[in-house]
Amino acid sequence: MATQLFTGILENAKDPSGATKSANMWLREQAQSIGSVNNPKQLLSKQTDRLVTNITVGRMYLFMYDPKMKDELPYYDRFPLIFPFRRVKGGFYGINMHYLPHMLRAKLMDALYALANNQNYDDSTKLRLSYALLHKASKFRYFEPCVKHYLNSHVKTRFLWVPADQWETALFLPLERFVGATKQQVWRDSRRMIQPNR
Repeated sequence: MATQLFTGILENAKDPSGATKSANMWLREQAQSIGSVNNPKQLLSKQTDRLVTNITVGRMYLFMYDPKMKDELPYYDRFPLIFPFRRVKGGFYGINMHYLPHMLRAKLMDALYALANNQNYDDSTKLRLSYALLHKASKFRYFEPCVKHYLNSHVKTRFLWVPADQWETALFLPLERFVGATKQQVWRDSRRMIQPNR
């Protein structure tokens, strides 16, 4: 399995005339392995063997969420794609990859692969994550707009566990469901939050 996702995208983009078409074809083909790319509820209903009630730090999950303070938030994602990195009383913190545009997701994912506990990229693979580790390393700087606090009582479905061999597919599925702003607005705000030099 290739672990340099961003590098691979750049290589494929050398032919501008065919890059987008090829990427879209690849996405459609890969999406078949985990379900519908347009309907989050349908995706959850099709993947019952991967639905779990408890999360493990460093694994990837999708789930439906309804924030407690949603009326006070400028926007939020109803279908987060997260790597949880810390449990807290009543909930957990996670990196929601949907808050980054696709190219920055790829860059962050390339950096995160260095934290994998093994190179198998199978059901045993997870990331060794902590906020302190992410914050101190400049190569992880894209994670900052993605850090979100989730309350267990506002999780509206079971968690769909995405195994490591499907991380790259899930990363690009158009499953973000932002309320209060378009994804372009969210991604613009995220770019502003990222400090190029620390």
